[in-house]
Amino acid sequence: MIARLTGTLAETTVDHAVIDVAGVGYAVLASTRTLDAIGPVGGTVLLLTELQVREDSLTLFAFANPAERESFRYLTSVQGVGGRVALAILSVLDPTDLATAVAHGDKAMVARANGVGPKLAQRIVNELAGKLGTPALAAAAGSPAPRGTTAQDALSALANLGFKPAEATAAVTAAATELGDGATLDALVRLALRKAAK
Repeated sequence: MIARLTGTLAETTVDHAVIDVAGVGYAVLASTRTLDAIGPVGGTVLLLTELQVREDSLTLFAFANPAERESFRYLTSVQGVGGRVALAILSVLDPTDLATAVAHGDKAMVARANGVGPKLAQRIVNELAGKLGTPALAAAAGSPAPRGTTAQDALSALANLGFKPAEATAAVTAAATELGDGATLDALVRLALRKAAK
């Protein structure tokens, strides 16, 4: 499975971007929030991805941070919510807003997204209740993933140890802030593990 892409942003449109990775252009669908955050054409980008395999297509979805990808996975687990509808929701609601809407049973907030009617919004709120965590945790995880190869490797290490993306992002972000830019991977992972265990 393709878990992330690092390359040059070749182009963006209303609903997707093309990332050039060693001469191969990957078309990725993304929320407007992610497309706005990835920077100018020609710049280097790192996007987390989710590959959906269907009988007639392979579709790659991209996310600016682990919390958005995790929210996408939960949304697409709900019957009637495909990848494009999930992105429409994430274009209107960031992971914190989505967690808040679900926690409060606010179907009207979810129904603000294009293609989401009242019945589908109610199903999303009902089925995701208790699964998205607290809005405060979603807020911590909703911040962009730490930049730099060392921070990304530390995120991967924590994920491999079984930490949820939200927990891993919060711990690595805190550790990276405390240690500064010159931190080694070993030091970053050790401190992040201590912070995650608190």
